[in-house]
Amino acid sequence: MKSLTLAGVVLASLVFSGAALAGSDCTDPVADWQPREVLRQQLEQHGWEVQRIKVDDGCYEVRGIDKNGNSFKAKYAPASLRIRKLEVTFDRDGDAADYLDRNPDQKPNEQPVATKQSGE
Repeated sequence: MKSLTLAGVVLASLVFSGAALAGSDCTDPVADWQPREVLRQQLEQHGWEVQRIKVDDGCYEVRGIDKNGNSFKAKYAPASLRIRKLEVTFDRDGDAADYLDRNPDQKPNEQPVATKQSGE
């Protein structure tokens, strides 16, 4: 009886953990995807060096080096090319402030001000 209960608990946890992980996948129809080269050009315009773009869980996964020499891994929605996830490995002088949104009038040493996106 205990093994049956344990099997049920394990099965339930696998089902719920799979549902939680599924939320991180991109679901854009392939017909709506923009070419990888468009994403590559956008990133290179920001001074990032793209080492690889591949498809992972329906998203574009990009690896490369940012303009400050930090390695990054990012996931983008392939239809809109909006970023969904970003991981940066900073060197010893790295500063996460480089990745925060700033107002156009804000100076680099000022604290960023939270901005509201349209539709919120």
